[in-house]
Amino acid sequence: MFRKTLFSLTALAIVVSIYLIFFVAPIPIDPMDAGGDPINFKIFYFHVPIAITAYLAFTFVFVSSIMYLRTKKEIWDTRAVSTSEIGVIFAVLTLITGSLWARSAWGEYWVTWDVRLNTSLILFLIYLSYLMVRKSIDEPEKRARLSAVFGIVGFIGVPLSFLSIRLWNRATVHPVVVGPGGGGISGVTVIGTVLINIIAFILLLVSLVILRMENEKLAGEIVSIKRMKNL
Repeated sequence: MFRKTLFSLTALAIVVSIYLIFFVAPIPIDPMDAGGDPINFKIFYFHVPIAITAYLAFTFVFVSSIMYLRTKKEIWDTRAVSTSEIGVIFAVLTLITGSLWARSAWGEYWVTWDVRLNTSLILFLIYLSYLMVRKSIDEPEKRARLSAVFGIVGFIGVPLSFLSIRLWNRATVHPVVVGPGGGGISGVTVIGTVLINIIAFILLLVSLVILRMENEKLAGEIVSIKRMKNL
């Protein structure tokens, strides 16, 4: 029942958010300030919620890693790896949508010296490395323990990426969108659309993690059955 409700809410939230973006929400800047086609700036409504969802996913990896080291329960390791895999997808989408937005705003897909772009790329590479480390270790307990340590240490990339444009504001052309001093976005429709998209992508994250955990559980059961047959 919970799953059906969650999946239904996720689908509804995504449909509503897409409708708002394309048929209701205005271009989030003055069209005269656009370096390219002003309509391209609507990628903002996807980019910001996706980036926030990626940060949230990696935060949950951090929490799950701590809980695994404290309890040694396999469920926390499963939650960590499942969330990290979905988080990496959101991190890739953050880079893609950010590059598309940059092309319209700054005239190029990647500003090499921009600190937010580079820290976002580093964050993606950290958690891609996390997944590669897991693949390289066969022994389950050792894999879970080392992955948990990696998940805790690697989390430093999240606040560094989020705060980068505040800590090194002279090394970025990226606007501050969220938090104090944030970004010049205003208007009930703009802010409301962003919030609805954040909710939609968080629901999507939770739904995908649940599905991934179920697949991980099934994979574990298959491995156990194969081991029993070999005994």
